[in-house]
Order: sequence, then C-alpha cells, then structure tokens
Amino acid sequence: MGAMAAFSFYPGKNLGACGEAGAVTSSDAGRLAFVRKLREHGQAEKYYHDVEGYNGRLDALQAALLRIKLRHLEQWNQARRAIAARYRELLSATPDVRVVAETPGSSPVYHLFVVRVPERDRVREFLQGRGISTGLHYPLPLHQQVAYRHLGLRAGAFPVTEAAAAEILSLPMYPEMHAGHVDCVVVALAEFFVGGRRPAHVAGRTTVTAGLAQASRVGST
Repeated sequence: MGAMAAFSFYPGKNLGACGEAGAVTSSDAGRLAFVRKLREHGQAEKYYHDVEGYNGRLDALQAALLRIKLRHLEQWNQARRAIAARYRELLSATPDVRVVAETPGSSPVYHLFVVRVPERDRVREFLQGRGISTGLHYPLPLHQQVAYRHLGLRAGAFPVTEAAAAEILSLPMYPEMHAGHVDCVVVALAEFFVGGRRPAHVAGRTTVTAGLAQASRVGST
C-alpha cells in the first residue's frame, strides 16, 4: 500500500506487548536504514550522530513476548472476524445501530468493532448500567484539539468528522468472546432502541453476566 508501514504493539492491540512497542516495515533498505538511525538517537555508529533522533528501541523482553504471541495472531484474528460477523448478522435487526462497512476485497482484523448510534452518550450509559463496557475511538476530532487551536478551525469546519465523532461507539471485541457475550450486547442495544423487544434471531440469555462485565475489554489507542 505504500513505501513503509508502521505497526503498534500497544498492549491493547491485536498483537500487544506488555508495554510500549512498535515496528516499521519496508521493502526499501535505504528507508529502513534511516529509521534504524532515528530510533537510536540518530547515530550512524556509536557516539556519532548524523541527525537528531529518538530513543525508540524495542527492548529484548518485549520482543521475546511478541515472538511468542505472534504464533497465535492468525488464530486470534480469525476469532475476531467470527465475532464481527455475528455482530453484523444480529445488529441488522436494529437499524439505529449502523455498522461500518467492510471494503470489498479486504480482510479486516477488527482491532475494534465500531458502530454509529444516535444519542451515543445515552447509549453508552445504558450499556454500562448492564455491565457492558464500551470505548470511544475517538471523541474529539484533531481540528478541535487544543494542540491545533492555532489553526483557527472552529466547530463546523469538518462537519462529517464532527458528526462521526459524536456517534461512534466501540463495542466489546476480543478473541475470547463467545456467542453468548455478543448476544448480550446486541440484546442490550435492542432494549435501548426498540423498547425491550428481543430480536427474534438472538439466542441465549437476555441479561449480561458478571463474566461479560469483567471481560468486555476494548482497545484504547
């Protein structure tokens, strides 16, 4: 897709370390050599600095953990795809919950499962009351961040972005979820939007278990 790609191994990612970690890949040896230089204070060789750089080296302990987890990544991603497919099927009965479309020819790995809902904050509070944790990725667009206030971009500058930021909600998504967990989330959403009528094609319990309340982890970056 491009000359280089960057991967985050933040603990909440599909392939997560125990702390801060990441990687850059490329088929261009020259670009990779420059990245290696940047990650080590801009050194061309020890004590000799060609450019200003960073201390961005991945430590050996994180690398060792990631090498072990990498063996399981495809299995975990397949589990995420199955969970996403169940969400899509069941949420089709609740039109107020809009699911992000998959790009034809792609194979998403579903780090997050993001939907768009009206009255997002009320929906989130409703789900939390039933023991279902959700995430916001992300609640404030870049142009409204204090860091970019100097650009003078006021509310309304990017209406599509601002509308999305007010509606997006990340539902529970992790490889260990089972069908009953997904059903609980879907039933709770249906309760909010259709007055408690249970979707006919959802099997399982109508209440959220304590296990779901503890397990509904959502990636945070």
